[in-house]
Amino acid sequence: MPQAFDIIVLGIGGCGSAACAHLARRGVRVLGLEQFGPAHDRGSSHGETRIIRLAYFEHPDYVPLLRRSYQLWDELEKSRSTHLFRKSQLLLSGPAEGETIRGALRAALEHELTIEQLTADDVSRRFPGIIIPEDHAVILEPDAGFLHVERCVDAHITEAQAHGAELRFNTPVRSLVIEPNSVSVTTDDETFHAARLVVTAGAWTASLLTALQVPLVVSRKVLAWFSTHEPTYHVDAGMPCYFFELPEGLFYGFPSLDGQSMKIAQHSGVEPVADPSAVNRDISPDDILPLVGFARHALPGVSSTLLKHSICLYTLSPDHHFIVDTLPDAPHVSIACGLSGHGFKFASVLGEVLADLATEQRTDLPIEFLSLNRFSHC
Repeated sequence: MPQAFDIIVLGIGGCGSAACAHLARRGVRVLGLEQFGPAHDRGSSHGETRIIRLAYFEHPDYVPLLRRSYQLWDELEKSRSTHLFRKSQLLLSGPAEGETIRGALRAALEHELTIEQLTADDVSRRFPGIIIPEDHAVILEPDAGFLHVERCVDAHITEAQAHGAELRFNTPVRSLVIEPNSVSVTTDDETFHAARLVVTAGAWTASLLTALQVPLVVSRKVLAWFSTHEPTYHVDAGMPCYFFELPEGLFYGFPSLDGQSMKIAQHSGVEPVADPSAVNRDISPDDILPLVGFARHALPGVSSTLLKHSICLYTLSPDHHFIVDTLPDAPHVSIACGLSGHGFKFASVLGEVLADLATEQRTDLPIEFLSLNRFSHC
């Protein structure tokens, strides 16, 4: 006989694990289904570190969500007695009239955030080893830092299970049927029923929700770790996270955590993936050359020797802002998708939002700007 739950969550990555934890804390009988293992490296929530920041250049409307996200990460750290967040500051470098600097200044002004404006000379004195183009403006955000991404997913999984959630890994979904007041999910072994559904399936969202009718583009992104032995790049030496807006693209990275390597990636550019289950996870010179070129000019103490790499998937919405909503024709189905490569830092608060939508059909958190309504004219 099919098993029945109050709510089923499809995808137990960054947002899905958080949603399961929030739902389980509320006493909901929740089932989470994940096609891969816990804290896997097949999707978007992996790669050791993710930047978290408040002066959000993408749009100031994200800032209230970020403030709540910081609070929830702190609560999860305390609940699980584990270290998830490291404050390390963030250096933003770009043209004064570029998207990065203008957007960060706008967010800081609207929300009274603490930032510091620096010159290239200031940076060279305070952060030896970072070279800023002379025509760039620079912002330093002191409250920014990074999350240990796999630890965060593991912590939410453990929290969910501690409060009674049933989580099943290595369990692909073979069929999803959305009825007017219920859902049925079939795996290789059995069928599950629930009154409500939460979909946090990342790059697999479009194949699960064919009725979504918003085009989502999955893009292959390379995370690369290069060799360095410069002490100034170590996190304990005060090296910040960094983000550069350059004519060649948008590049970001992290301080060295082990004294031997630096993680660097390119945020810009789209390499569409037809099937996220068959993405090319090998690496080519074309993948590495832009990163080596960036490091040569901005981080001269980083060598071109590649130590390791990982492939991450961005799921891009048409405007590169998140989609967080219920389905118009099925309000008992809540979704978070199209996080567009900047969503992990929000996983804690998006889990709370999804739990609100699934249990109350509303949330007090300000997500109106992320609703599906903005695509109604398309």
